[in-house]
Amino acid sequence: MRARIYQPARNAMQSGAAKTKVWVLEYAPAEAREIDPLMGWTGSGDTQAQVRLKFETREAAEAYARANGIEATVAEPHKRKATIRPGGYGDNFATARREVWTH
Repeated sequence: MRARIYQPARNAMQSGAAKTKVWVLEYAPAEAREIDPLMGWTGSGDTQAQVRLKFETREAAEAYARANGIEATVAEPHKRKATIRPGGYGDNFATARREVWTH
């Protein structure tokens, strides 16, 4: 059984970092998906493809994989640079603003 451990990236529709702090253990597909000739749905007999385990830390996910004999590869997350910059849009509304804000 193979799996990968990773930290999910943020959704393209969100600006925050919600749901990106956890580590996910996801099993690799054991067999290919098939198209049902009657309905056109895709399906598989691989039930492990439905399992996504979430962990608080990378070490906890690796420990779980070791304890259960799962061959896991770890994907390092790409770190985002900070989006808050000094003198940005939010400073126009700061309560500690000393100068008058005009157009």
